[in-house]
Amino acid sequence: MILRLRPRSTRTRLVLISTVLATVAVLASQAAGLAVMRAWLTGQIDHRLTHFGPPPPSRSAPPHGRASEGPGPLPREDALPSDYRVYFYGADGRLRPDSLGSGDGRPRLPATASSLTLDDGRPTTVPADRGSSDWRVIAETAPDGLRVVVALPLDTVEGATSKLLWVGIGIGAVAAIAVGLLGSAAVRLGLRPLDRMERTALRITGGEADLSVTDTDPRTETGRLGIAFNTMLDQVRAALHRKDASEQRLRRFMADAGHELRTPLTSIQGFAELLVEHPRTPATQRREAHELIARNAERMSRLVDDLFLLAKLGYAPVAHRETVDLLSLAADGVGAAVVAHPGRDVRLAPLGGGGPDRSREALDVVETLGDTHQLAQVIANLLANACVHTPPGARVEVRVGTVRTGPDTGGTDRPGRSSATAPLPPGTPACVVEVADDGPGLTADTARQVFERFYRGPATNPGGPEPGSGLGLSIASTIAEAHHGRLELDTRPGSGSTFRLLLPRSVGAGPATRP
Repeated sequence: MILRLRPRSTRTRLVLISTVLATVAVLASQAAGLAVMRAWLTGQIDHRLTHFGPPPPSRSAPPHGRASEGPGPLPREDALPSDYRVYFYGADGRLRPDSLGSGDGRPRLPATASSLTLDDGRPTTVPADRGSSDWRVIAETAPDGLRVVVALPLDTVEGATSKLLWVGIGIGAVAAIAVGLLGSAAVRLGLRPLDRMERTALRITGGEADLSVTDTDPRTETGRLGIAFNTMLDQVRAALHRKDASEQRLRRFMADAGHELRTPLTSIQGFAELLVEHPRTPATQRREAHELIARNAERMSRLVDDLFLLAKLGYAPVAHRETVDLLSLAADGVGAAVVAHPGRDVRLAPLGGGGPDRSREALDVVETLGDTHQLAQVIANLLANACVHTPPGARVEVRVGTVRTGPDTGGTDRPGRSSATAPLPPGTPACVVEVADDGPGLTADTARQVFERFYRGPATNPGGPEPGSGLGLSIASTIAEAHHGRLELDTRPGSGSTFRLLLPRSVGAGPATRP
């Protein structure tokens, strides 16, 4: 089993790294200084060796290492200054015993000149004959064949470098301890914003979801991290809010759907039980019960179909796209509305106005890409909504044309305009179908709710058909969004209502375009 010692704390890692780097830097500088000092001291010794002129050997010295037999001057041990040593190799190549110099120790030299591996005039380091201090020696050859070796000990150099080495080790140890202590304090101070960020994160996970990081200086790494952390928190909060809102809408949708389905289902169940429990019910009442059962079943079928269509539009793009003539769809929708709502003033007009005397032939063809059946359903829903929720004398006008999106022409947000989808970029070429009425209009609160599912406004036409399930405008808005368009409402009390369908102008349209 291998034990891996790895610090878990970032603070500990930083302190260790800074301590190791500081120690290595100190030791490297000390080693460089030690090498320079040793080279300088050795150079001084080489300078002394090269500029030293040794005295000649004693003439009374016996050759080949034999003792002198006659009188004569003997070499003096103090004939040389300081700690020089001078050795001679005779003409026969043997080391002579009449060396000059005093003191203990000598370099390790061979007994014969042939074994002497020294170049003339080049200082060389040789080990000591006894002891641990090396010697620095230089060799010269005299004209008479005599070789002279001058030596100086390196004990001063080695002593100085040894002391310097121990001083460097001590300085390195002190520097390591100082860097460890001061580095720990500096790292703790530098990581204080991270500690605050950690405590804030722990408090957020503990339930304080509204907290934010206060260290947001963009000039520092921790500040930029704090900005990114706050941005992430904002996105998480927004996602949670969207999730809560989606869950609330889903619960409200399920409750509304259950309520809408419960009403016809209860009627069907009641009338079915009436027919079962009272088989002798008069034929008139039985026929009425059958009609009510069929009517409620049809209502449930329409509701289920609308819910299925909404689900399908919400999760699948428009599968079938073809060139659609919006003018023809609008004309067909107007004709169907006139049949379904006899006596209503429903007319087709160009975008931008036209009046009753404006003929159908004066209208321009407006084409876009999309699903013909879905777009026809949008126009039919808008016309049914206008006929059901306006007084019998209110006029309904369908206008078709092309525009560039803007506050006045539509497609963008402005006061008094509501929509369930995002606005289009200003200046976008778009095909438009408007369904406008001169009815009583809607309040701002009501206008904000008309695109919600199962919302049903008050029917101002008591004699008209029964209001739908409240999904018509929601379906129309979803279809518009699936076609990358927008369905919006311009209204205010007393000024009527204008539902505007805007679709991308992806194919050729009429020549006239409202700016």
